[in-house]
Formats: sequence, structure tokens, C-alpha cells
Amino acid sequence: MVRFLVVPQWQGSPAPRAMLLVDGASAIAGDLPRSATTVLDVPVEAGESLGTGVRRLSALLRTRELVSSHISEDTVVIGGDCSVTVAALDALPGGTDDLAVVWCDAHADMHTPGTSPSGAFSGMALRALLGDGEEQLALSPGIHRDRIVTVGMRNLDDAEVEQIAPFTNLSVADLDDPDSLVAAVRATGAGRVWVHIDVDVLDPADFSGVSSPAPFGVSPSALSAAIRRLREELPLAGATIAGFAPRSPVDAVDDLGALLRLVGAVA
Repeated sequence: MVRFLVVPQWQGSPAPRAMLLVDGASAIAGDLPRSATTVLDVPVEAGESLGTGVRRLSALLRTRELVSSHISEDTVVIGGDCSVTVAALDALPGGTDDLAVVWCDAHADMHTPGTSPSGAFSGMALRALLGDGEEQLALSPGIHRDRIVTVGMRNLDDAEVEQIAPFTNLSVADLDDPDSLVAAVRATGAGRVWVHIDVDVLDPADFSGVSSPAPFGVSPSALSAAIRRLREELPLAGATIAGFAPRSPVDAVDDLGALLRLVGAVA
């Protein structure tokens, strides 16, 4: 049975109004089945960097502890900022040795504390899954690069371009064929897959509730269709839907149709 874990963490985001992510997580939670949903009481305070290059590290570590006691197979994590996936995979039952990660995100999130212009952990999240970066947050052991499949990535900093070369990178156009995602994940040789969706991967014409919109994104229907096909072929270890930051309750309602389509695809 699928369980939903709502993690309204905002401290990993670089956005000036990062706390809108709390509102976004709450809006999604309101449409999830109550009997299958757990909402974590994450820290509200900003937290401290603790002498590292990661802003708000103390709050991130506290949330990581909370997530670790609630992750099971078939958990769909609702963020919050997109770095909640790192905490979830750190606690995944069975580990990550046989796992592929499908990273649906407009941004690469491949910085380290040494290259990040903001110090925000969400911009380091995928790099942390590889085992790189701040050791208190990075996976150990990390996931091998040949088991990462990116989808819709189109907004990269110069320091990240070379870093994503070893991945299988699917463009927005590639998703016109839903089988392209199945083929890419099968080629990794993985036995299970975790699907990470930062909603900024979606086209702003279809979805407005993000802090940093990137034009020419994927449509909710194309992404949902590709994920449904993937689930027909490979076991889903779990999923993340993160990054929803509506500016008002009215805006949240406008985007919920697309969000629920994604929830249905992963659950």
C-alpha cells in the first residue's frame, strides 16, 4: 500500500520566499487520503550552517532524522524543497545498491558547498545522492552516476555542465515517446527505481506555482504518461514530488489538477 509522507521543509531552498513551500506541501496534503498520509512536524526556524558551506544545516539535519523513521517501501514523499529526496533515499529500506533514480528537474542540482552561489542545499541535492559534498548530508555510499536518468533538465550553471555528462539525460522532446524513459532506466540495469519530480520541470504555461520557472518544460500529461509506463515495467521503490510554491490559495487551486495527475502517476 502506498504511503504519503509530507515533509514541508523550506530550509534547502534558495528562494527569497522559500516558506511558500510549506504552503505548497499543505495544499497537496489536503487532497491526499488521510488514512495513508503522515505530515511531519519539521523545524520552522531557519537553522545554522554549523561552520559548513550549507545554509541552515542544523534544520536540515533535524528533518533528516524525522524522515528516517518514516520511510518504507512505496513511500511517496511530498516536499517541501527538492532536497527531501536525499533524506528519503538515505533511509530507504534495502539500501540503494539496486536503485536507479529518475531526476525530473529543470535544474541540475549538482553543486557542492564549494561551487554553490547560494549555499542552498536544494542546489546540491543530486550531487549529494552521488556521495559528494557535505558529508553530513551526502549518501554513503553514493549512487553510481550510470544509474541516474535526468528528465527535462535545461537550466544549468557552468560548474554543472560537465558534471551531468555521465548521466542519461532525456530532453523534454524525448518524452514525446513514453517508452524513452523505460528504455533509459532499463539500460541502467537497476532492479528498482525512485522517481524524483521537482515541479519546476513542468512548463510554466501548464504550471505556475514554482519559485524559479524555466521555459520550455515538459507537460504534466507527457510526464505522467512516461512515469505510468515506467511503473508497468519496473518496481517503484518510491517517489518525490517537491518544489510547489503557490503565491496564494487561488494559485494553489489552479495547479492542483496537474499535481494530482503526477500523484496518480507515482502512486
